[in-house]
Amino acid sequence: MPLGGSYDPAFAPVAEAFVENHLAGEEIGSAVSVVIDGRVVVDLWGGWTDASRAREWDADTIVCMMSVAKGIAGIAFAILVDRGLVDLDAPVADYWPEFAQNGKAELPVRYLLDHRAGLPVLTPNKLWPGAMFDREAMVDALAAQAPLWTPGSTSAYHVHTQGYLLSEITRRVTGKLMGEFLRDEVTGPLGADYSMGLDESQFARVATLTPNLESRLLASKDHEDPDSLRALAFAQNPDGPWQGMLNSPEFRQLDMPSASGHGNARSVARIYAAVARGGELDGVRILSPGAISQMATVQHDQIELLQERHYRQGLGVLLNSPEAVYMGPHPDAFGHHGIGGSIGFADPGARIGFGYSVNKMHAVGTNGPRARRLIDALYSIL
Repeated sequence: MPLGGSYDPAFAPVAEAFVENHLAGEEIGSAVSVVIDGRVVVDLWGGWTDASRAREWDADTIVCMMSVAKGIAGIAFAILVDRGLVDLDAPVADYWPEFAQNGKAELPVRYLLDHRAGLPVLTPNKLWPGAMFDREAMVDALAAQAPLWTPGSTSAYHVHTQGYLLSEITRRVTGKLMGEFLRDEVTGPLGADYSMGLDESQFARVATLTPNLESRLLASKDHEDPDSLRALAFAQNPDGPWQGMLNSPEFRQLDMPSASGHGNARSVARIYAAVARGGELDGVRILSPGAISQMATVQHDQIELLQERHYRQGLGVLLNSPEAVYMGPHPDAFGHHGIGGSIGFADPGARIGFGYSVNKMHAVGTNGPRARRLIDALYSIL
Protein backbone atom coordinates (compact mmCIF):
# COMPACT_ATOMS: atom_id res chain seq x y z
CA MET A 1 0.00 0.00 0.00
CA PRO A 2 1.20 3.56 -0.60
CA LEU A 3 2.01 5.22 2.72
CA GLY A 4 3.17 8.76 3.44
CA GLY A 5 3.61 11.20 6.27
CA SER A 6 5.45 11.08 9.57
CA TYR A 7 5.00 10.35 13.25
CA ASP A 8 6.84 10.74 16.52
CA PRO A 9 8.40 7.32 17.26
CA ALA A 10 6.68 7.31 20.64
CA PHE A 11 3.39 7.09 18.73
CA ALA A 12 4.33 4.10 16.61
CA PRO A 13 1.27 2.13 17.83
CA VAL A 14 -0.98 4.65 16.01
CA ALA A 15 1.00 4.15 12.81
CA GLU A 16 0.76 0.38 13.25
CA ALA A 17 -3.02 0.60 13.74
CA PHE A 18 -3.29 2.76 10.63
CA VAL A 19 -1.41 0.21 8.55
CA GLU A 20 -3.48 -2.61 10.08
CA ASN A 21 -6.68 -0.91 8.88
CA HIS A 22 -5.32 -1.00 5.35
CA LEU A 23 -3.83 -4.48 5.43
CA ALA A 24 -7.10 -5.84 6.81
CA GLY A 25 -8.80 -4.67 3.63
CA GLU A 26 -10.98 -2.15 5.46
CA GLU A 27 -9.71 0.91 3.58
CA ILE A 28 -9.29 2.24 0.07
CA GLY A 29 -7.63 5.47 1.18
CA SER A 30 -7.47 7.33 4.47
CA ALA A 31 -5.51 9.69 6.67
CA VAL A 32 -5.04 10.15 10.43
CA SER A 33 -3.62 13.08 12.35
CA VAL A 34 -3.04 13.72 16.04
CA VAL A 35 -2.02 17.04 17.59
CA ILE A 36 -1.16 17.14 21.30
CA ASP A 37 -0.85 20.52 23.01
CA GLY A 38 -0.21 22.11 19.64
CA ARG A 39 2.43 19.61 18.50
CA VAL A 40 1.75 17.28 15.57
CA VAL A 41 2.69 13.77 16.71
CA VAL A 42 1.02 11.80 13.90
CA ASP A 43 0.28 12.87 10.32
CA LEU A 44 -0.16 9.84 8.05
CA TRP A 45 -1.96 9.06 4.82
CA GLY A 46 -2.15 5.99 2.66
CA GLY A 47 -3.96 4.00 0.02
CA TRP A 48 -5.75 5.34 -3.02
CA THR A 49 -8.23 8.06 -3.88
CA ASP A 50 -10.77 5.74 -5.51
CA ALA A 51 -11.76 2.10 -5.78
CA SER A 52 -9.88 1.64 -9.08
CA ARG A 53 -6.64 2.36 -7.21
CA ALA A 54 -5.43 4.49 -10.10
CA ARG A 55 -4.21 7.44 -8.01
CA GLU A 56 -2.45 7.39 -4.66
CA TRP A 57 -3.75 9.32 -1.66
CA ASP A 58 -1.20 12.04 -0.97
CA ALA A 59 -0.49 14.82 1.50
CA ASP A 60 -2.98 17.21 -0.12
CA THR A 61 -5.84 14.78 -0.79
CA ILE A 62 -9.17 15.91 0.62
CA VAL A 63 -12.46 14.05 0.90
CA CYS A 64 -16.03 14.71 1.97
CA MET A 65 -16.08 13.84 5.67
CA MET A 66 -19.88 13.91 5.85
CA SER A 67 -21.29 14.95 9.25
CA VAL A 68 -17.87 15.82 10.61
CA ALA A 69 -19.10 19.11 9.11
CA LYS A 70 -21.65 19.42 11.93
CA GLY A 71 -18.94 19.67 14.56
CA ILE A 72 -16.87 22.14 12.52
CA ALA A 73 -20.00 24.23 11.90
CA GLY A 74 -20.75 24.04 15.63
CA ILE A 75 -17.33 25.53 16.38
CA ALA A 76 -17.89 28.32 13.83
CA PHE A 77 -21.36 29.05 15.21
CA ALA A 78 -19.92 29.22 18.73
CA ILE A 79 -17.88 32.21 17.51
CA LEU A 80 -21.13 34.07 16.82
CA VAL A 81 -22.29 33.31 20.35
CA ASP A 82 -18.89 34.19 21.82
CA ARG A 83 -19.00 37.61 20.14
CA GLY A 84 -22.52 38.35 21.33
CA LEU A 85 -23.94 38.29 17.81
CA VAL A 86 -26.31 35.42 18.63
CA ASP A 87 -28.03 34.57 21.91
CA LEU A 88 -28.60 30.84 22.35
CA ASP A 89 -31.88 31.38 24.18
CA ALA A 90 -33.26 34.06 21.88
CA PRO A 91 -35.88 33.04 19.32
CA VAL A 92 -34.48 32.13 15.92
CA ALA A 93 -37.05 34.59 14.54
CA ASP A 94 -35.15 37.47 16.17
CA TYR A 95 -32.48 36.93 13.51
CA TRP A 96 -34.62 35.37 10.78
CA PRO A 97 -38.17 36.83 10.98
CA GLU A 98 -39.68 34.51 8.36
CA PHE A 99 -38.86 31.57 10.62
CA ALA A 100 -41.68 32.57 13.00
CA GLN A 101 -44.26 30.82 10.79
CA ASN A 102 -46.29 27.82 11.94
CA GLY A 103 -45.71 27.98 15.68
CA LYS A 104 -41.96 28.68 15.64
CA ALA A 105 -42.01 32.29 16.86
CA GLU A 106 -40.45 31.37 20.21
CA LEU A 107 -38.26 28.45 19.13
CA PRO A 108 -34.78 29.22 20.55
CA VAL A 109 -31.50 29.02 18.68
CA ARG A 110 -30.28 26.42 21.18
CA TYR A 111 -32.66 23.79 19.77
CA LEU A 112 -31.17 24.06 16.29
CA LEU A 113 -27.76 23.19 17.70
CA ASP A 114 -28.88 20.26 19.85
CA HIS A 115 -31.38 18.65 17.40
CA ARG A 116 -34.47 19.40 19.52
CA ALA A 117 -36.10 21.86 17.10
CA GLY A 118 -38.54 19.29 15.72
CA LEU A 119 -37.40 20.05 12.16
CA PRO A 120 -35.38 16.94 11.20
CA VAL A 121 -37.22 16.61 7.88
CA LEU A 122 -39.53 18.57 5.59
CA THR A 123 -43.12 17.41 5.64
CA PRO A 124 -45.71 17.52 4.13
CA ASN A 125 -43.87 19.68 1.57
CA LYS A 126 -41.11 17.38 0.40
CA LEU A 127 -40.10 19.72 -2.42
CA TRP A 128 -38.57 17.80 -5.32
CA PRO A 129 -35.71 15.34 -5.77
CA GLY A 130 -32.58 17.44 -6.01
CA ALA A 131 -34.00 20.37 -4.03
CA MET A 132 -31.12 20.02 -1.57
CA PHE A 133 -28.98 21.81 -4.16
CA ASP A 134 -31.36 24.81 -4.09
CA ARG A 135 -30.39 26.48 -0.83
CA GLU A 136 -33.05 29.18 -1.11
CA ALA A 137 -35.82 26.61 -1.59
CA MET A 138 -34.63 24.61 1.41
CA VAL A 139 -34.38 27.68 3.62
CA ASP A 140 -37.83 28.93 2.61
CA ALA A 141 -39.36 25.49 3.21
CA LEU A 142 -37.78 25.27 6.67
CA ALA A 143 -39.07 28.74 7.53
CA ALA A 144 -42.60 27.61 6.60
CA GLN A 145 -42.37 24.16 8.24
CA ALA A 146 -44.25 23.41 11.45
CA PRO A 147 -42.30 21.47 14.08
CA LEU A 148 -43.18 17.76 14.11
CA TRP A 149 -43.53 17.89 17.91
CA THR A 150 -43.16 20.42 20.71
CA PRO A 151 -39.68 21.93 20.33
CA GLY A 152 -37.42 20.92 23.18
CA SER A 153 -39.42 17.82 24.06
CA THR A 154 -37.26 15.27 22.27
CA SER A 155 -34.28 14.91 19.98
CA ALA A 156 -34.14 13.74 16.37
CA TYR A 157 -30.97 14.03 14.33
CA HIS A 158 -31.33 16.87 11.79
CA VAL A 159 -29.31 15.08 9.09
CA HIS A 160 -29.43 17.78 6.43
CA THR A 161 -31.70 20.45 7.87
CA GLN A 162 -29.35 21.59 10.64
CA GLY A 163 -26.84 22.84 8.10
CA TYR A 164 -29.32 25.02 6.23
CA LEU A 165 -30.74 26.38 9.50
CA LEU A 166 -27.39 27.37 11.01
CA SER A 167 -26.03 28.74 7.74
CA GLU A 168 -29.08 30.97 7.30
CA ILE A 169 -28.73 32.46 10.79
CA THR A 170 -25.03 33.03 10.05
CA ARG A 171 -25.99 34.82 6.83
CA ARG A 172 -28.58 36.99 8.57
CA VAL A 173 -26.08 38.02 11.26
CA THR A 174 -22.86 38.38 9.27
CA GLY A 175 -23.92 38.61 5.62
CA LYS A 176 -21.92 35.42 4.95
CA LEU A 177 -22.97 31.82 4.51
CA MET A 178 -21.33 29.36 6.88
CA GLY A 179 -18.68 28.32 4.36
CA GLU A 180 -17.39 31.86 3.90
CA PHE A 181 -17.61 32.64 7.61
CA LEU A 182 -15.72 29.46 8.46
CA ARG A 183 -12.98 30.32 5.97
CA ASP A 184 -12.61 33.87 7.29
CA GLU A 185 -12.71 33.07 11.00
CA VAL A 186 -11.44 29.51 11.46
CA THR A 187 -9.81 27.65 8.61
CA GLY A 188 -8.07 30.67 7.06
CA PRO A 189 -6.46 31.95 10.28
CA LEU A 190 -5.49 28.42 11.36
CA GLY A 191 -4.28 27.33 7.93
CA ALA A 192 -6.64 24.34 7.97
CA ASP A 193 -7.46 22.76 4.61
CA TYR A 194 -11.21 22.32 5.13
CA SER A 195 -14.05 23.86 3.11
CA MET A 196 -17.83 23.95 3.01
CA GLY A 197 -18.50 24.64 -0.64
CA LEU A 198 -15.47 23.72 -2.74
CA ASP A 199 -14.26 25.77 -5.66
CA GLU A 200 -14.13 23.74 -8.88
CA SER A 201 -10.38 24.28 -9.03
CA GLN A 202 -10.04 21.96 -6.01
CA PHE A 203 -11.88 18.98 -7.53
CA ALA A 204 -8.75 17.28 -8.88
CA ARG A 205 -7.50 16.52 -5.38
CA VAL A 206 -10.80 15.20 -3.96
CA ALA A 207 -10.92 11.48 -3.18
CA THR A 208 -13.97 9.61 -4.48
CA LEU A 209 -16.38 8.39 -1.81
CA THR A 210 -17.46 4.76 -2.01
CA PRO A 211 -20.77 4.49 -0.08
CA ASN A 212 -21.78 1.28 1.69
CA LEU A 213 -25.45 0.65 0.94
CA GLU A 214 -25.72 -1.80 3.83
CA SER A 215 -25.71 1.24 6.08
CA ARG A 216 -29.19 1.59 7.58
CA LEU A 217 -29.23 5.33 7.05
CA LEU A 218 -28.16 5.25 3.40
CA ALA A 219 -30.43 2.29 2.66
CA SER A 220 -33.43 4.14 4.10
CA LYS A 221 -33.83 6.27 0.97
CA ASP A 222 -34.98 3.26 -1.05
CA HIS A 223 -35.88 0.53 1.43
CA GLU A 224 -37.94 2.09 4.23
CA ASP A 225 -41.45 3.43 4.52
CA PRO A 226 -41.28 6.67 2.48
CA ASP A 227 -42.96 8.51 5.36
CA SER A 228 -40.41 7.41 7.98
CA LEU A 229 -38.06 10.02 9.38
CA ARG A 230 -35.05 8.26 7.88
CA ALA A 231 -36.56 8.18 4.39
CA LEU A 232 -37.87 11.76 4.59
CA ALA A 233 -34.41 12.96 5.59
CA PHE A 234 -33.32 12.20 2.01
CA ALA A 235 -36.49 13.16 0.14
CA GLN A 236 -34.72 16.22 -1.29
CA ASN A 237 -31.74 14.20 -2.54
CA PRO A 238 -31.54 13.82 -6.32
CA ASP A 239 -32.72 10.56 -7.82
CA GLY A 240 -29.99 8.05 -8.58
CA PRO A 241 -27.25 6.21 -6.70
CA TRP A 242 -25.52 7.61 -3.65
CA GLN A 243 -22.07 7.49 -5.23
CA GLY A 244 -23.16 9.74 -8.07
CA MET A 245 -24.68 12.30 -5.72
CA LEU A 246 -21.89 12.40 -3.14
CA ASN A 247 -19.21 12.78 -5.79
CA SER A 248 -21.11 15.23 -7.99
CA PRO A 249 -19.90 18.78 -8.68
CA GLU A 250 -23.17 20.08 -7.21
CA PHE A 251 -22.57 18.36 -3.86
CA ARG A 252 -18.93 19.40 -3.67
CA GLN A 253 -19.87 23.06 -4.24
CA LEU A 254 -22.83 23.04 -1.84
CA ASP A 255 -22.75 25.13 1.33
CA MET A 256 -24.57 22.63 3.55
CA PRO A 257 -22.73 22.67 6.89
CA SER A 258 -24.33 19.43 8.04
CA ALA A 259 -22.67 17.14 5.47
CA SER A 260 -20.81 18.71 2.55
CA GLY A 261 -17.56 19.71 4.24
CA HIS A 262 -14.41 18.55 2.43
CA GLY A 263 -11.06 18.29 4.15
CA ASN A 264 -8.62 15.80 5.58
CA ALA A 265 -7.47 14.42 8.90
CA ARG A 266 -4.75 17.05 9.28
CA SER A 267 -7.13 19.99 8.86
CA VAL A 268 -9.74 18.63 11.24
CA ALA A 269 -7.17 17.68 13.89
CA ARG A 270 -5.76 21.20 13.67
CA ILE A 271 -9.15 22.83 14.24
CA TYR A 272 -9.89 20.58 17.21
CA ALA A 273 -6.35 21.11 18.52
CA ALA A 274 -7.11 24.81 18.87
CA VAL A 275 -10.34 24.02 20.71
CA ALA A 276 -8.57 21.49 22.97
CA ARG A 277 -6.14 24.25 24.05
CA GLY A 278 -8.88 26.63 25.13
CA GLY A 279 -9.42 28.17 21.69
CA GLU A 280 -5.86 29.12 20.67
CA LEU A 281 -3.20 27.53 18.46
CA ASP A 282 0.07 29.03 17.16
CA GLY A 283 -0.93 32.50 18.31
CA VAL A 284 -4.36 32.35 16.63
CA ARG A 285 -7.38 32.51 18.93
CA ILE A 286 -10.74 31.47 17.52
CA LEU A 287 -12.79 31.05 20.72
CA SER A 288 -12.69 31.93 24.39
CA PRO A 289 -12.41 29.13 26.96
CA GLY A 290 -15.86 30.04 28.24
CA ALA A 291 -17.41 29.64 24.79
CA ILE A 292 -15.83 26.21 24.44
CA SER A 293 -17.09 25.14 27.84
CA GLN A 294 -20.59 26.28 26.91
CA MET A 295 -20.48 24.46 23.56
CA ALA A 296 -19.34 21.24 25.25
CA THR A 297 -21.94 21.26 28.02
CA VAL A 298 -24.42 18.36 27.85
CA GLN A 299 -27.81 19.55 26.60
CA HIS A 300 -29.42 16.12 26.73
CA ASP A 301 -28.45 12.47 27.04
CA GLN A 302 -31.00 10.34 25.20
CA ILE A 303 -31.79 8.16 22.21
CA GLU A 304 -32.58 10.45 19.29
CA LEU A 305 -35.53 9.43 17.10
CA LEU A 306 -34.18 9.47 13.55
CA GLN A 307 -31.35 6.96 13.83
CA GLU A 308 -32.30 5.60 17.26
CA ARG A 309 -28.82 6.18 18.65
CA HIS A 310 -27.81 7.22 22.15
CA TYR A 311 -26.14 10.61 21.98
CA ARG A 312 -24.72 12.86 24.68
CA GLN A 313 -25.42 16.09 22.85
CA GLY A 314 -23.69 19.43 23.21
CA LEU A 315 -24.29 22.59 21.21
CA GLY A 316 -23.39 21.68 17.64
CA VAL A 317 -21.02 18.96 18.83
CA LEU A 318 -21.45 15.51 20.33
CA LEU A 319 -19.91 14.68 23.65
CA ASN A 320 -18.15 11.34 23.91
CA SER A 321 -20.98 8.83 23.41
CA PRO A 322 -19.23 5.43 23.46
CA GLU A 323 -22.26 3.43 22.31
CA ALA A 324 -22.59 5.55 19.17
CA VAL A 325 -19.53 7.78 18.72
CA TYR A 326 -16.42 6.61 20.54
CA MET A 327 -13.84 9.30 21.35
CA GLY A 328 -11.56 7.46 23.76
CA PRO A 329 -11.72 6.99 27.54
CA HIS A 330 -12.40 10.57 28.63
CA PRO A 331 -16.08 11.60 28.92
CA ASP A 332 -15.33 15.29 28.30
CA ALA A 333 -14.01 14.65 24.77
CA PHE A 334 -16.26 16.14 22.10
CA GLY A 335 -16.52 16.47 18.33
CA HIS A 336 -18.46 14.78 15.55
CA HIS A 337 -18.25 11.75 13.32
CA GLY A 338 -19.47 11.40 9.75
CA ILE A 339 -21.46 8.51 8.37
CA GLY A 340 -19.05 6.02 6.87
CA GLY A 341 -16.19 6.43 9.33
CA SER A 342 -14.55 9.89 9.35
CA ILE A 343 -14.30 11.67 12.71
CA GLY A 344 -12.80 14.69 14.42
CA PHE A 345 -12.71 15.44 18.12
CA ALA A 346 -11.05 17.40 20.90
CA ASP A 347 -9.99 15.98 24.25
CA PRO A 348 -9.44 19.12 26.35
CA GLY A 349 -8.15 17.21 29.37
CA ALA A 350 -5.34 15.68 27.32
CA ARG A 351 -5.15 18.71 24.94
CA ILE A 352 -5.63 16.45 21.93
CA GLY A 353 -6.97 17.28 18.49
CA PHE A 354 -7.77 14.13 16.49
CA GLY A 355 -8.77 13.71 12.83
CA TYR A 356 -9.44 10.67 10.66
CA SER A 357 -10.68 10.86 7.06
CA VAL A 358 -11.74 7.97 4.79
CA ASN A 359 -13.20 7.36 1.35
CA LYS A 360 -14.43 3.78 1.84
CA MET A 361 -17.59 4.17 3.90
CA HIS A 362 -18.51 1.41 6.32
CA ALA A 363 -21.99 0.09 7.08
CA VAL A 364 -22.08 0.41 10.87
CA GLY A 365 -23.96 3.30 12.47
CA THR A 366 -21.14 4.14 14.90
CA ASN A 367 -17.75 5.61 14.02
CA GLY A 368 -16.65 2.02 13.63
CA PRO A 369 -13.72 -0.34 14.20
CA ARG A 370 -11.15 1.54 12.12
CA ALA A 371 -11.40 4.76 14.12
CA ARG A 372 -11.57 2.78 17.39
CA ARG A 373 -8.36 0.94 16.52
CA LEU A 374 -6.58 4.27 16.00
CA ILE A 375 -8.07 5.92 19.07
CA ASP A 376 -7.27 2.97 21.32
CA ALA A 377 -3.70 2.91 20.01
CA LEU A 378 -3.34 6.61 20.81
CA TYR A 379 -4.62 6.30 24.38
CA SER A 380 -2.58 3.15 25.02
CA ILE A 381 0.49 5.41 24.76
CA LEU A 382 -0.87 8.21 26.93
